[in-house]
Amino acid sequence: MSLFLFLILVAVVLGIIGFVVKGLFYLLVIGVVVLVLALVYAAVRFRRGGRKQRVAR
Repeated sequence: MSLFLFLILVAVVLGIIGFVVKGLFYLLVIGVVVLVLALVYAAVRFRRGGRKQRVAR
């Protein structure tokens, strides 16, 4: 879950920098790609069940 949140944070930061700074449109594109990859990662992770069963000792 922390990897997913980190990827979302990176995507947002890259998107904001790419949108605000003139000439860095490619950062906006990279941010969108990272966002899509994070969403795909989350979908695959949550589809498999997400939690592993713990063994009680």
